[in-house]
Amino acid sequence: MKQGLLQWSPCPHHHPSLSSFFLRPSPIHRARVAGRPSPPPPPPAAISAALESAGTEALTARERRQLRNQRRESRAAYNWREEVEERLIKKPKKQYSSWTEELNLDSLAKSGPQWWIVRVSRVRGQETADLIARSLIRSFPDVEFKVYAPAVQEKRKLKNDSYSVKAKPLFPGCVFLRCILNKELHDFIRECDGVGGFVGSKVGNTKRQINKPRPVSEDDMEAIFRKAKEEQEKTDRAFEDEQVSETLKSEKLDLMEDSLESAMKPKRQSRKPSSTLRGLSAKEKCKLLVPGSTVRVLSGTFAGFEGSLKKLNRKNKKATVGFALFGKESLVDLDVDEIVQEVA
Repeated sequence: MKQGLLQWSPCPHHHPSLSSFFLRPSPIHRARVAGRPSPPPPPPAAISAALESAGTEALTARERRQLRNQRRESRAAYNWREEVEERLIKKPKKQYSSWTEELNLDSLAKSGPQWWIVRVSRVRGQETADLIARSLIRSFPDVEFKVYAPAVQEKRKLKNDSYSVKAKPLFPGCVFLRCILNKELHDFIRECDGVGGFVGSKVGNTKRQINKPRPVSEDDMEAIFRKAKEEQEKTDRAFEDEQVSETLKSEKLDLMEDSLESAMKPKRQSRKPSSTLRGLSAKEKCKLLVPGSTVRVLSGTFAGFEGSLKKLNRKNKKATVGFALFGKESLVDLDVDEIVQEVA
């Protein structure tokens, strides 16, 4: 047991004045221990004098509080009470509205003109926006409003070299409306054809609930305008690039067609059919024509082409002639009057 104990010795730097400072009880504490009533607190002047004379004397919490207030009041230009009162006056008070006041849509007009989102059909969004604008002009001529349906105008070139412009909505099913909204205007817009209501949140209680519209901030609307402008510029650039590529493609096709026409065009033959064969009738031609002979087309689509006679139907006066096109032999049915036998 003695090995676990350490002998206590006073600190070598111990000073008797410090021990008296920490261990001396206050007058109020001595009075409470003795059971006597506590003496009255000293005045502020006495406290400040006591601190100046003996700075090491301990103070109670009340004495420290009185000293702090005395220092505040000693400054002539600073009045902390007035500052606190002004701060309390400027502090906005919380407005606790009842659920019946939240159901009143006329309170939306207090915020002034705001942007609201109207739910419409995803397919007929632009038509519904035009309908809302016309209805408001007709029924509320004194109300200032703006209807905005963000969309990108897409251009396309048709086969008849005309252009079609089609609007592609950026936010399908949403139309933005800027106005001073109240209950009358809210109910009127909801009754329009194709309108599904406003974008908002549910308010009320279990007895009654409504969808209260929620406004869109100006920063969000600026971002929407900026996005619509960027998408339109992007679409226009893509259309211009497509036009340039189509022009180059058409030029290449024209060059290919010209080369094919020159390759398919038959060469002129110096040999000419005899006048006797040209003046013969169809019956006489059928007698002279022999399958396997070389014939030339006089008229029709294949005028000027030479081919080999494959079949001959003397009853119907039809002849099947084979032409060499693109390295292949193509069979074509022609009238006997359209061909003539080549004479060597």
